[in-house]
Amino acid sequence: MRGKTKAAILLMALKADAASKVLRLLDPELIEDVTREIAQLDLVDQNARGKVIDEFYHLALARQYVEVGGLGYAKQLLQKALNPEEARRILSIIEHQVFQQPFAFLQKTETENLLTFIQDEHPQTIALVLAHMPASKASEILMGLSTAKQLEVVSRVANMEQTNPEVIKEVEKGLEARLAGIVSQRLMRVGGVESVAEMLNLSDRSTEKSIMEALEQEDPELVEQIRRLMFVFEDILLVNDKGIQSVLKEVDNDELALALKTASDELKNKIFGNMSERAATLIKEDMEYMGPVRLKDVENAQQKIVDIVRRLEDAGEIIISGRGGEKDLIV
Repeated sequence: MRGKTKAAILLMALKADAASKVLRLLDPELIEDVTREIAQLDLVDQNARGKVIDEFYHLALARQYVEVGGLGYAKQLLQKALNPEEARRILSIIEHQVFQQPFAFLQKTETENLLTFIQDEHPQTIALVLAHMPASKASEILMGLSTAKQLEVVSRVANMEQTNPEVIKEVEKGLEARLAGIVSQRLMRVGGVESVAEMLNLSDRSTEKSIMEALEQEDPELVEQIRRLMFVFEDILLVNDKGIQSVLKEVDNDELALALKTASDELKNKIFGNMSERAATLIKEDMEYMGPVRLKDVENAQQKIVDIVRRLEDAGEIIISGRGGEKDLIV
């Protein structure tokens, strides 16, 4: 279904005065298109109408999550509220809407060439560019910088919140001599601790460890914030079965039952699959008879387990997929 059709269906679902107020906020061309769409619509299937309203609701909710806590925060909440496929779809739309990136031309450049191009720039310029890039690309660039510059760039990205479009414009003008740029027209929230966490999550272990250890000497509180965002409870899916079993040895059953209250079915199945049938049954019964619990208590229980996972990974006792540990295995 086209976006204009969805907009028309949504407006038709509203009362006339509310729909009128919404229309007045749109661009003249869009008002014409949507009005024409409404005129062409006859009967709208109730199921289609419900889906459009539901999608709008979750998009609005996701934008609110992003504004409050960033994309990482929105991802965590949407994954709890929706099935994985729907959460990914909503996040993709929101990321496109809210984080349409300047410097998009750089994303198409080969990492090696981009690194050569950017490594001699001021750390603040590099931080601004990396904050506007997908975490995977930013991570590749970060790994290629010198240790001293890595620390400067990471600190600047972590402390970056709102960047005036005029500043972005000036930076892009400075880079225009070699590559063309795309200018953002509005105030954008980029960077922040979430961006650093995503970059380091995709870096190899040695790069992450080197940056975190050096950063900890300057700002231990910042390092703790980054660590908590780098690995969330659902990421336990990335731990192999042997690692899951090692983690479970250190987790109290009551704590586990509480932590699994909001977990996805996929994660629950993975946890239960690495326990004896009797133990899994007991945990399921505890969850069933537990009754309503505070979300804060669930999140605290999940964080305790995440802390165990991180400690075991640091000790080299478990491997998290995608974190570079596979490279050290001897087959």
